[in-house]
Amino acid sequence: MKKQVCLLFFLLLASVITYGQSQKIIGGGNTVTPRMRVIVDNDFSGDPDGLFQLAHLVLSPSVEIRGIIGSHLRVGDGFDNSQTQAQNAAAKAKELLGVMGVKNRFPIVAGSNTAMLTDSTPVKSEGVDLIVREALRTNTKLPLYVLCGAGLTEIASALLTSPQIAERLTLVWIGGPEYTDIALPPPNYSSPEYNLNIDIAAAQVVFNQSRVPIWQIPRNAYRQALLPYSQLLLKVKPQGKVGEYLADVLETLMVRIQKYVNIGETYVLGDSPLVLLTALQSSFEADPSSSEYVVRMSPAITTQGAYQFNHQGRNIRVYTRLDINLMFNDFFAKLEWNTLNGK
Repeated sequence: MKKQVCLLFFLLLASVITYGQSQKIIGGGNTVTPRMRVIVDNDFSGDPDGLFQLAHLVLSPSVEIRGIIGSHLRVGDGFDNSQTQAQNAAAKAKELLGVMGVKNRFPIVAGSNTAMLTDSTPVKSEGVDLIVREALRTNTKLPLYVLCGAGLTEIASALLTSPQIAERLTLVWIGGPEYTDIALPPPNYSSPEYNLNIDIAAAQVVFNQSRVPIWQIPRNAYRQALLPYSQLLLKVKPQGKVGEYLADVLETLMVRIQKYVNIGETYVLGDSPLVLLTALQSSFEADPSSSEYVVRMSPAITTQGAYQFNHQGRNIRVYTRLDINLMFNDFFAKLEWNTLNGK
């Protein structure tokens, strides 16, 4: 009897696998369905790596995007030195989704245009409201990830506003300097690290005060996400309106940067690991199984943006090695499939 049950199980499994292969679809039918919720929070009017990350995520059927937040940069940032950085970021996200033909599919809101004044005073914004509202939902069992590719203003303010949400989501953050026992900083490194420096008070809330689970991708890890210019030309640019749009945004910036520094023939798409660690988790026993991390005690963030020992810190994940091949190959394949389907 046991042999018959096992045989039946494997026959059913084989039929499911065959069915999945025969469908040849991405984002349609029942082959792949969402198994997590995500909120995307990024400075889309800044470094264009956020736009690449957003396009990749939109093309990933295993995630349910519950909202997109346009966030601010540092005051006077060279990418966008206006006083409406959050609104500009939201507008860039809308522009990209318009090119992708999904302009009205996801709510897009602006966060705060300014950093937190102190580590005890939250800012108010539609972005904060979105995070709190989604985290407090009780009509879904899908886990919630908040994906931050810039500063931490909105998630910190949400945690201060409604502390109970710390137990209802996982924060995945691109930012923070190297941990010196893991990696050394690069030559001519900036201090504080770029994303941390956007809002140090917010980082102090998240790391020093809250209990929210953190998956951190510090500078030594996100710098691994190198896209060669040759792949931009061959794998991205020819892929319909979306590929052309993304390539144009990046090439325009590369030309602009050349006036100040020779960046060579690669560009760091440092926000794309947000997709790798969520949409591309392993099938069974779901986790980002092809990337490596260490578990360590959360440091305290100082007012200067440095790490300090925190004897009350909880354990967090700090990613050390990312599966860049999986990340980019998946992105290229989804772009190509999107193009083949006339997008």
